[in-house]
Amino acid sequence: MEGVRVLDFTRYIAGPYTTRLLADYGAEVIKIQTKRMAVGVESNEENIFFTWNRNKKSITLDLELPEARDLALKLVGLSDIVVENFSPRVMANWQMDYQRLLHVKKQIIMLSMSGMGQTGPWKDKIAFGPTIQALCGLTYMTSHKGEPPMGLGYSYADIVSGLYGALSILAALETRDKTGLGQHIDLSEYESACTMLGPTLMGAFAGSERVVPMGNRSSDVQAAPYGCYRCLGEDRWCVVAVYNEEEWRALLGVLGDPEWGSWKIFESLSAREKHLGTLDQLVGEWMSGQRAEDAADRLQEAGVHAGVVQNAADLAVDPQLEANGFFSSMEHPILGEVPCDTYPIKFNEYEPGSWKPSPKLGDANGYVFGELLGLPEETIDLYVQQGIIS
Repeated sequence: MEGVRVLDFTRYIAGPYTTRLLADYGAEVIKIQTKRMAVGVESNEENIFFTWNRNKKSITLDLELPEARDLALKLVGLSDIVVENFSPRVMANWQMDYQRLLHVKKQIIMLSMSGMGQTGPWKDKIAFGPTIQALCGLTYMTSHKGEPPMGLGYSYADIVSGLYGALSILAALETRDKTGLGQHIDLSEYESACTMLGPTLMGAFAGSERVVPMGNRSSDVQAAPYGCYRCLGEDRWCVVAVYNEEEWRALLGVLGDPEWGSWKIFESLSAREKHLGTLDQLVGEWMSGQRAEDAADRLQEAGVHAGVVQNAADLAVDPQLEANGFFSSMEHPILGEVPCDTYPIKFNEYEPGSWKPSPKLGDANGYVFGELLGLPEETIDLYVQQGIIS
């Protein structure tokens, strides 16, 4: 992405994740901020801001002022991509919608990421990841049959739409290289999240039986036991899946060949599937006395599919991730040394060692307004006094 300049109007997670992906791979991402709004998750001194805004530059512009919008439009003329994740009315109110940007630069690529998209009766609805997850059905499906929804615990929909945003920009750049034309990408986070329910939606459209949550079970995987079992310690769990008779015998061996292993209700895979409730209880009794790591190791050594349900602390010291260099660290001027994730995709001659931490508020004002736009120092000082650069 070297040589590509991105003007970043995004906030929170979905939009900043899209532009972080571009920045991580070499794009020059200029994040537009203002002191008034640099609070909470958008505070440059918070860990969450660090997570989603590394490798970016920060400038301060109060876009409520027409002079600031004029400066932003000049930057559009020097950029390849504009990304925003407001509701549709915001950029239009600032007179910075796609049609206005086209007058500045015909080849501009604009990605508009909103909860419901740029059209339709819900277009002006404000949404965040958890509300999108509830609306599309992910929250309902993340529960056990007959029990209240548990939810996903984090903004999964924001991550999904962030990935879609980066992919759509890559497609738009390729199209521009071939045709010389930019385009406006209308990305709905609601529709993005709905794609994660493809098989479920197809079943509903086909008129099959009522869709219900499956808990840790699956409607299309033939395995028994097939579940997530509580182990020793606080919130420690191990998942197990047994697909055939060989694995079933291996499981019983690890469990000490219990007497119930020869019961008629467990004599075949189909029989075990019919009696999963009883089987889960019996396997769960053994698991409850084991450390999750020990249980997973013993089962894997015997040829049974098993794994620990890892939390963030587990992942931070996971030997496989460490061996592959998945985690890196960088020195932040305020937060100190902070660990960060990299990517499972590796490229020749590309190392995250050159990455930079998230920017301080307005750290690129001199570069952007002075070098890129060529404003004299006294003009920049005047704009600062007037709150235009703020």
